[in-house]
Amino acid sequence: MNKYQICDMIGEGAYGIVLKCINTETKEVVAIKKFKHTEDDLVHRNTLRELKMLKALRHPNIVRLLEAFRRKKRLIMVFEFMDGNLLESLEAQPYGLDIELVKRYTFQILLGLHWCHSHGIIHRDIKPENLLLSHDGHIKLCDFGFSRRLAPDGEHTEYVATRWYRPPELLVGAPYDYAVDIWGVACIIGEMADGQPVFAGDSDLDQLHVIQKAMGPLLPAHRAYLARNSRMRHAKILPASRRNALASRYTAVLPLPFLQLMLAMLAMDPEQRPSAEE
Repeated sequence: MNKYQICDMIGEGAYGIVLKCINTETKEVVAIKKFKHTEDDLVHRNTLRELKMLKALRHPNIVRLLEAFRRKKRLIMVFEFMDGNLLESLEAQPYGLDIELVKRYTFQILLGLHWCHSHGIIHRDIKPENLLLSHDGHIKLCDFGFSRRLAPDGEHTEYVATRWYRPPELLVGAPYDYAVDIWGVACIIGEMADGQPVFAGDSDLDQLHVIQKAMGPLLPAHRAYLARNSRMRHAKILPASRRNALASRYTAVLPLPFLQLMLAMLAMDPEQRPSAEE
């Protein structure tokens, strides 16, 4: 840390803090993620997973890891500095972003995701605070602590992405693949368009209710997984209302082809969602 001069603390969480710093040798502004010392095995696994993934991924739309080292048993990761994140931008513009900016950001997010998916990696935690912005209009994926390489059988740990951006297969504990990220991006598109979350459930069960009211009923396979889910097996799912009720909400803010893409990305059947490449 000797070559880094601390300018400001720009983030704090259960894992530790994020500092804005200057490399005194190169004068480069960087972001330093400084992890707390912990004996928590899950935190260790997520931290090491993020480090491993970022070392493997180099792409203009994925935040760049400059170096990583340990100091006094604490892991320190040094990243390129970004000016903010999408959550901050949405909070500053509560009625949504300009449609051309929405298109530009969506394209860049999908480029970054395509790179991840082509290397066998599912991000699993697409949400506004994990999308970093620069003043020159670039957006980059960050926070790969929940990312995983795709298992051949689709079996992964169940409880990952922040609730509002989780697809039905994650909520019910079914096997999943790259399509979980596509659902997350569709939720981001809608939120960028009108400033409000697409599906804002108060609980996992309520999230399923909200999704079904807009997109139609759960697949039979997902209902079967729901019945076996230890957290929600006794829950009753409310009847779904008319299919694709979202279309009327976004008709005024999204051009028709873009709206059709978003709805396709929100297909209840993950196999029907387009890929990041498409």
